[in-house]
Amino acid sequence: MAGYKETPRQKMIGMMYLVLTALLALNVSKEMLDAFIVVNDSVVLTNENFTKKLDDTYIAFQKKYQLDQTKVEPFWNKAQDARRLSKDLTKYVDSIKYELIAKAEKVPVDTAMILHIRNLKNKDDYDTPTNFFMRDSDRGKRGEGKVLKKRIDEYRETILNLLSEEDRSMVKLGLKTDGDYKDADGGKLNWIQYNFYHTILVADIAILNNIVTEIYNAEFDIVNFLLDAVDAKDFKYDKVDAKVLPKSNYVFLDEEYEAEVIVAAYSTTQNPEVYIKMGVDSLPVSQIASAEKIDGENGLVSFKFPANTEGIHKYAGFVMVKGGEGKENYYFFNDEYTVSRPSATVSAAKMNVFYIGVDNPVNISVPGVPTKKITTSVSKGRLVKDPQKDGWIFKIAKAPTSDFTTTISIIAEIDGQNKTMGTSTFRLRLLPDPIAKIAGKMGGTISKNQLAKSAQIVPVMPIGFDFETKFEIKSFTLVSQRGENVSKESSNSETFTPKMKNMIDGLRRGQRVTFEEIIAKGPDGRDRLLNPISFTIQ
Repeated sequence: MAGYKETPRQKMIGMMYLVLTALLALNVSKEMLDAFIVVNDSVVLTNENFTKKLDDTYIAFQKKYQLDQTKVEPFWNKAQDARRLSKDLTKYVDSIKYELIAKAEKVPVDTAMILHIRNLKNKDDYDTPTNFFMRDSDRGKRGEGKVLKKRIDEYRETILNLLSEEDRSMVKLGLKTDGDYKDADGGKLNWIQYNFYHTILVADIAILNNIVTEIYNAEFDIVNFLLDAVDAKDFKYDKVDAKVLPKSNYVFLDEEYEAEVIVAAYSTTQNPEVYIKMGVDSLPVSQIASAEKIDGENGLVSFKFPANTEGIHKYAGFVMVKGGEGKENYYFFNDEYTVSRPSATVSAAKMNVFYIGVDNPVNISVPGVPTKKITTSVSKGRLVKDPQKDGWIFKIAKAPTSDFTTTISIIAEIDGQNKTMGTSTFRLRLLPDPIAKIAGKMGGTISKNQLAKSAQIVPVMPIGFDFETKFEIKSFTLVSQRGENVSKESSNSETFTPKMKNMIDGLRRGQRVTFEEIIAKGPDGRDRLLNPISFTIQ
């Protein structure tokens, strides 16, 4: 069975999540806990990409369902149940996340929904989250954590029940809340205590977003299992079916609907006879006189219908072929097609938003119209042809003062005339902050030689950010302390100054040195205050 396999990036995110959870249990410094922001951003990006993979899976499922509704319908209905269950649970998890942020930040929920985790004022607040999830109970019997655990357990049980009892043992679903959880002293904890007791706000947000990842992963595994199960018990050549293969079920006004009817798993040396009738859901053999006969060739029958009126058009028919003993066998089919006015499709190639200050690849297509006959206009920014690929690039240099959206209009030349095919609106988003690193590290221990040899601060984009972009370090300050004496030195570039190198040369083992007030400038022209870097000399 073809199941979901984690990518190396997703494995890395999982490992980082476990390590940071352990650090939190050991009361690591607030600076280290800021790394949760990096993990959370990666988890959010993973969730966005996960929804695209799920959409692709459902599209593949729907294609099978359209080809053979009788066979696929039981599996298709269960897949729809899986989608509904996952949507309900992810909606609930998001709602309590925003409610928690609103309580901790003392802002309305609508405001909490647009706040970035990096901009929260009370990232290290653990009283509010603990009270939110556990109320005044030691084991979380009255807080939101109890409701969350119950919802997760019910979801896990319900979505597993979509599979047969035999098949459930073949799926490793995750989302378990009955693990062997312990505190730093080895004391036994339940799932609510382990995740939410004295856990700071920024960690709770990362935990809730990671639960959403597990929900998407569970849905992906279940739906793919159902998809594979459709054909799991098939036998080759055990029956003959009539199949309609349309070139498109969606055609423009005044064009033609075109499709082929094939007889699957049958000799192509015999030409089948097809009887077909428009405007009906089924065509019994007794009504053959009212149908149009179409002769086949090499086991294949082609036919065309006019598309001169808008709307949904149904048709049905049957294929007649003769068996080995001359017996006439009938195989029935039905389908429908939609006639509509012209429309266009615009989609961002990497995400559903455009980033300010970078090249955003865009796919633009109009069915039946070559790319060279498509022109565009955009309300904000610029849309230009990609010289390297058969596509487009959206660019916007600076953030607008208001209304962070842009609208793309598509015009196509059809039969010598320009026709407006439609418009699409996209959100504009600022680039995420890069992560400041020295010698590939955000802090920890380092030797004087390694620190002096690196001699510069390097801004690195968060894991999972796919766009090519470059930030420039404008300035930073080095702070070292020896006893009560504090020394500071500033640099107006990414490199260490000569005085900084002398300060580093004078450091001793166990002494701490911090790089703070790190300012970086991005391609959008905005200055960003990056994370501080703190080292202990080893």
